Amino acid sequence: MRSFARLFVALAVCVITIVGYGFWYAAIEAKSAAVAELKNEVTVKNENADRVASARASLAELAGSEALIQGYFVPETGVVAFINNLEARGRKQGATVSVLSVSTGASAAKTPLTLSFALMITGSFDAVMRTIGVIEYAPYDLSISVLAITHEGKNGWRANLTILVGSAPARAATTTP
Repeated sequence: MRSFARLFVALAVCVITIVGYGFWYAAIEAKSAAVAELKNEVTVKNENADRVASARASLAELAGSEALIQGYFVPETGVVAFINNLEARGRKQGATVSVLSVSTGASAAKTPLTLSFALMITGSFDAVMRTIGVIEYAPYDLSISVLAITHEGKNGWRANLTILVGSAPARAATTTP
C-alpha cells in the first residue's frame, strides 16, 4: 500500500504540476498577446511620426515654391509698385507708358483675382514695340487682351493696350511649427 500511496502522491504532484503549468502558460500567453499589441501600437505611432516628419519636410520644400510662384502675381498692396515697374520698363525702351485705368477683372470673392490695366504707350515704333514685348514677357501672370497701334505723325506711334494681370490677396504672416 505504501507504493500505491507513493504512486498516488506522484500522480497528484504530476497533475498539480501540469495544471499549474497550464495556468502559467495561459498567463504568459496573455502577456505575450498584450506585448504584441503594444508593439503594433508602437509601430503604428512610429509610422505616423515618420509620415508627419515627411509632411513637414514637404511643406518646407513647398514654402519655397509657393514664394516663387507668388512672385508671378501682383499683390493687392503692390499695384502702385507694379504701375511704377511698367513705367520704368517703358522708359528703359525709350517710350512713355501711361496707365489710363485699373480695374478688377473678377469679383473680389473669387480667387485668383485678375487686375485689368488700360495702358497707353507712346514713342517711336521701335520703342513702342519693344515696350509691348518687355511688358508681355514680364515675369508676371500677365496677358494682353486688347492691342491697338496707331501712327501719330512723323516717328510718333501710340499703342493702346489692356493687360490682364493675376493678383493675389495680401497674406497674413504665418509660421510653421
